[in-house]
Amino acid sequence: MQEDTELPRGIALAWGVAVNPQRGPKREMSVERIVEAAVDLADAEGIGAVSMAAVAKKLGFTPMSLYRYVTAKDDLLLLMQEEATGVPSLAYRGVEGWRSKIGVLFREQVEIYLRHPWILSLPIAGSPVTPNSSHWLEAGLEAVHELPLNLEERLSVVLAVTGAARWQGMVYAGYDGAARESGRSHDEVARAEHDLYDQVIDADEYPRLRELIDSGAFVSDTDPLRFGLERTLDGIEAHLEGRTEAASPPLPDDSDLDVADDKKYRAAARATTAAEKDVRAAEKVLRQARRAQTQALREARERLAE
Repeated sequence: MQEDTELPRGIALAWGVAVNPQRGPKREMSVERIVEAAVDLADAEGIGAVSMAAVAKKLGFTPMSLYRYVTAKDDLLLLMQEEATGVPSLAYRGVEGWRSKIGVLFREQVEIYLRHPWILSLPIAGSPVTPNSSHWLEAGLEAVHELPLNLEERLSVVLAVTGAARWQGMVYAGYDGAARESGRSHDEVARAEHDLYDQVIDADEYPRLRELIDSGAFVSDTDPLRFGLERTLDGIEAHLEGRTEAASPPLPDDSDLDVADDKKYRAAARATTAAEKDVRAAEKVLRQARRAQTQALREARERLAE
């Protein structure tokens, strides 16, 4: 029988199974208060401002008081990430289809990075085996549960979307920071970036980039990162369709059979042709609906930004 692995202190604290200190200002101090203070500090001043001494000062205690509860800064960072990440809402359960469910979770993850951009500065040393992070993983797996994929492939889909959310959060948070520091709007930051490119990019050396600049792509309302996510999901969908086609029973080979006068066979062949036509029509409607949804989402975001 394999013995249980002892949980690292930070993970044990996250799951609420760590032993509480026997001494210290118990009534005034707790792991929760320490973590909340550290998150507030990081939100206000960045992750570089977080230290055991700074958090202790914010709470009005000595650093040694904190160490009775959180014994290492790495544990504190883990608990901060856990607190800031929270758990996904249940909004994804209220929409139909795996793509829509994944889309809801994707947007919620990006919003977390915008609220707490310092999370993006934390090193990735493996999957954080904590309650909230596990809730996010569980939600993603639930969203793709009905897909005809094995367990490892479902995990790969979830990780692909999680990675896309992190990358988009990194870019958006960077632009947010630039806007705050300069006192300019997002549009003004994008315009300044466009103007810099316009000054230094020569058409002879960078003809394609010059064409992109002249087209106004850097100041366009189109979200190029969203395009990448949608194409990733398209690829997964195409992969699933390919599997379905491969799994479908082949049509009977009637090349050497005289079935021209078999009414039952001719009726079945006509039904197959009609069904294939209906499938193509339905796929076309689905593509049109997705384009309309994407356009409506873009317009809604524009209205909210006004």
